[in-house]
Amino acid sequence: MDLILVGLCMAVVIGLYFYNNPLLHSRWFMLRRFINWFPLGMTYAFLYMGRYNLNVAKNALGDLMTKQELGTIFAAGTVTYAAAFLINGPLVDKIGGKKGILIAAIGSAVANVMLGVLTWLTVMGKLKLNLVVTFSFFYSVNMYFQSYGAVSIIKVKSYWFHVRERGVFGAIFGTLISIGVYFAFDWGQQIINLTKANSTGGWFHDLLQTIFATNVLVNGHAVNATWAVFFIPAAILVVWVFIDLWLIKDTPEEADFPSFDTHDASSGQMHVELSTMDLLKKVFANKLMLLIALIGLTSGIFRNGITQWYFVFAAEVKQPGAEFFLKHWGLLLCVFGIIGGFAGGWVSDHVFQSRRGPPTAFLCGIIFLMTAVMAVFLTSSPLVLGFAAVLIVMASVGITSLMSGTAATDFGGRKAAATCSGIVDGATYVGSGIQSFSLGYLTTWNWHYWPLFLLPFSLVGLFVAIKIWHDLPLATRKYLSENPQKRA
Repeated sequence: MDLILVGLCMAVVIGLYFYNNPLLHSRWFMLRRFINWFPLGMTYAFLYMGRYNLNVAKNALGDLMTKQELGTIFAAGTVTYAAAFLINGPLVDKIGGKKGILIAAIGSAVANVMLGVLTWLTVMGKLKLNLVVTFSFFYSVNMYFQSYGAVSIIKVKSYWFHVRERGVFGAIFGTLISIGVYFAFDWGQQIINLTKANSTGGWFHDLLQTIFATNVLVNGHAVNATWAVFFIPAAILVVWVFIDLWLIKDTPEEADFPSFDTHDASSGQMHVELSTMDLLKKVFANKLMLLIALIGLTSGIFRNGITQWYFVFAAEVKQPGAEFFLKHWGLLLCVFGIIGGFAGGWVSDHVFQSRRGPPTAFLCGIIFLMTAVMAVFLTSSPLVLGFAAVLIVMASVGITSLMSGTAATDFGGRKAAATCSGIVDGATYVGSGIQSFSLGYLTTWNWHYWPLFLLPFSLVGLFVAIKIWHDLPLATRKYLSENPQKRA
């Protein structure tokens, strides 16, 4: 049933994509662009499955991996992810998004295999090295290759989507994030359930048991084949590598369309060759881009502060009457993330003439209210807590889509799309690392620190979003002034 609902959500997203055609592209262009972004996006979604499977594995491992250890391992990966953009952003700007997504998928697949081996050694009691150090190293390798994913999809997008269409693409980007989280948590949990010792099921259960769990014994007792949650995403990513090789084109020109001016910051500058230092200056010497990165940092604190820790909280602190949230956590994150992404993107393009600040401010306001609600009802109302948590994820996915997926590309332009979006996405994961380190320790003392830690960052995001309320690239302002019918 959950898979059907996610499929319906994806069908609606695809329908809205074809319905939204403000520049009146030809039918073939719209179809070819879909053929381009769909496999690229699904690869990105399964990268998410190979990223958050660590959280699913932690619950399955129980005392073999503590909250503090998870927080440290996850934070090590996210800091690596953020730092990698200083190298990978400029690199993808030079080699193109297609090569970038292939590097991401292949590298993450290999790293997930290594994490699966480590999990097998841990469960079997054969890991002789420090668990935190070894998992942190290989999870950091995974996250290094994962960092190619977002910049690659945005690099390709920057050539195929006009600024006036990018709010909706930002919504598509948020949808892909949300579906990836669904894969990670719900599919990941199903993998855990199907590979438990002495479990029963149909043909797929029997197949997984045969591949991963046959004759797995420790001290004469059968153990759960938790390592499967790493091996299966690796195999899926390899399949998408071959599909991407076949279908993805970096630019419309490579797919035999005429040159397409997207009216972003690179308009009129496409002939200019940018060095790595020039690309980095696009971000670090640009006050506006630094403000966008700061909002990205706060969104990383919100999104992963809920995505990562509600799953642990609800498993540790029973939620009577709200068990649905833990059981269907991935589905809820998927559905509400899609709503948040589309709400922010649609409002940006159709109400605020592709300005990204106003909807971001509204979404930060929602987060402020919901974190306050969480702080009040943390232990008294599991149902209210669950709804507040998914609404925070809804708003934070919308912010991530608008900042990393859209605003960074608008102001960076096609020539610097990967570098600028990469630095903003990197700031998002710096925020994720901050919350992971902090909450891994704070929640060990008292879970009440959880919403209180998130609360002030929502005010920071709100203040900065108001500060960039009126900003648009100069080329976009010129385009709108010359085409007033395109303002609505």
